[in-house]
Amino acid sequence: MKGLAHFTLAVTLIAGAAEAQHVNHHRHLHVKRNAFAKRSPEVVVKYEQGPTETTYVLDGKAMSADEAKAGIADGRYLVVGESQPTFTTPQSTPTPKTTTQAAIFVEQKTTSSSSSETPKATSAAPSSSNNDSTSTGLDAEFPNGTIPCSSLPTQYGPRPLSWLGIDGWASIMQPGDKKWTPGTLIATLNQAVSGGCMKNSFCSYACPNGYQKTQWPETSQGATGQSIGGLWCNADGYLELTRPEVKTLCTPGAGGVFVQNNLSGKAVICQTDYPGNEKMSISLETSPGQKYTLTNPDAKKSYYWKGSPTSAQYYVNPLNVAVEDACVWNSPTNPDSAGNWAPVNLGVGKDVHGITYLSIFKNSPTSNAELDYDIEITGDITASCALKGGKYTGGGTGCTTAISKSGGQATIVLSKSS
Repeated sequence: MKGLAHFTLAVTLIAGAAEAQHVNHHRHLHVKRNAFAKRSPEVVVKYEQGPTETTYVLDGKAMSADEAKAGIADGRYLVVGESQPTFTTPQSTPTPKTTTQAAIFVEQKTTSSSSSETPKATSAAPSSSNNDSTSTGLDAEFPNGTIPCSSLPTQYGPRPLSWLGIDGWASIMQPGDKKWTPGTLIATLNQAVSGGCMKNSFCSYACPNGYQKTQWPETSQGATGQSIGGLWCNADGYLELTRPEVKTLCTPGAGGVFVQNNLSGKAVICQTDYPGNEKMSISLETSPGQKYTLTNPDAKKSYYWKGSPTSAQYYVNPLNVAVEDACVWNSPTNPDSAGNWAPVNLGVGKDVHGITYLSIFKNSPTSNAELDYDIEITGDITASCALKGGKYTGGGTGCTTAISKSGGQATIVLSKSS
């Protein structure tokens, strides 16, 4: 199996793990996860320029883009990202399998269709069965070690992701030795693809839109950079906090970021389970004429990867793709344009200086699909940033802007293609 590292200006192919693993495993890079982490307060906008050329290098030698992309598609090369998540293609057996490298991830994906006309209402977003309607107890302290692992503890804030087939959890990751020792890195992880939260496993969960997860083992992340998040299901079958100093399971994000659907149909935006298996599993299903809060992680309260703060990454799916076909790895209905192959990503996060950055960028090199509607960031922003008629502001493959003032707001508007 080969490794493919993707950077803003270049892509480097590197030799990967043992050749025996090349059949089922590939890696996927969430390219922009930490795009905002090290910006100085003075930097307010960045455009990726069109003339920038992506190059591919394998073992120090340049190769063509076609050859590199073909290698990615058939599993010979893999995208090595900042956290080096490892994925497998969907398999028929539901039992987790071990790997000597990193976590094994298995998932699904989605479909698109076109629309017309823009509805007008702009009321605050209602709860949806695919958003937040079953979450309660967001301020309640979690009783450590007393809640059975047998069900998702929605009474303490988490909301179920029922379409994933793992009893509402976002991901379930078990160390190869079935142990968690705080302060010790974890070399091998297995992921359950069916059933619920099992003993001796990290069970990651989703929070309502506008809230972020609080639990991850800060001193026991993956030895090769895998992110691990959620509660720990102990050997007795009870849930334990992995950051016991934080008593609640969900906390409000920084706020100030919204999504407005001005389309004629539904549009689903999927956040990655991070820290966790990093799949695009956490749904925001938007309906025509409605406005929704989008989670804006606060770097001061968020997960740090190798000492650096992180932001949220979202996958924007084509119009009228159902949640269960969009917020999965491989979409059963739109295998080339939804889920992991969604056309567009969003990046959102408030950095350590208190500045919220927002980004729209192409899901490259993973997807060649085109989004069937426009996206524009509006509000109290420092510069224009939009995707209109398939073209990004600035003429490149993406754009970034920031909220321009303390207490300001930004709205990501979805509208009919111009």
